[in-house]
Amino acid sequence: MTQESSRETEAPVCYRHPDRHTLLSCSRCGRPICAACSIDATVGQRCPECVRSEGPQRVIPTRTRAGRAAGAPATMTFLGLAAGFFLITGMGDLNNPILQNLAQWNFFLEAGEWWRLFTPVLLHGGITHILFNMWALWVLGPQVERGVGTAPFAALYLASAGFGGAVTYFTGDLGTFAVGASGAIFGLFGVWSNWALHRRHTPYGRALLQQMGFLLLINALIPFLVPNVAWQAHLGGLIAGFVIGEMWSRIRGRNALVLRTAAAAAVAVLSVLAVLL
Repeated sequence: MTQESSRETEAPVCYRHPDRHTLLSCSRCGRPICAACSIDATVGQRCPECVRSEGPQRVIPTRTRAGRAAGAPATMTFLGLAAGFFLITGMGDLNNPILQNLAQWNFFLEAGEWWRLFTPVLLHGGITHILFNMWALWVLGPQVERGVGTAPFAALYLASAGFGGAVTYFTGDLGTFAVGASGAIFGLFGVWSNWALHRRHTPYGRALLQQMGFLLLINALIPFLVPNVAWQAHLGGLIAGFVIGEMWSRIRGRNALVLRTAAAAAVAVLSVLAVLL
């Protein structure tokens, strides 16, 4: 093996510190950076040059304008829709006709009503159900949306719900009936977990990875403690979110917004095709 080909198998080196091998890279320009040069962004990390050119906090709006809601219209829209549908369905009355027409019901999925993979994100079966899911959306959603853009975030949310619904469909019988945004919420857990895994060589990344692991452990125990919890939707949403996050980590450049949206949308389409075919 020649010396040149040996170098190609080694980890890249930081562009500012040639003596330091690294697996990190700037999520904007793609240049390899070491932990000392890495500057935290809302999603991913930036190199010093990109921070100087675009500003260190450009994607994070000030709280003097509208607090957490600023810069996260899709998050607030999903929150508002869930609250509105909770009220018009009689606070999650499972016999409500609106709820029954939008819930995931495997019998109707089998008949071709593919949209039932996504509409359950609007519905919840009780006050505890909606409070937990909307709290998680409120905490996890805004930073992801500000970091990747509104359209990619909306696509992620729906794709995770759809993939979670597809897993529920294939692991249940035709009588399976499910409501809730849990699959979409676990998609957010998946993205955050992927982000933490990529940042595990930094103190912040390690702390975040521990937090995500703890939260996922608690949620993994919930189906054993609370009856009628669709763990399949949780698992499917988590997988979808992690995979989408991994695809996002490889997307850079001027068309990043469009490509991120397309990547998440592709997962949603695959979920539909898996159920229909």
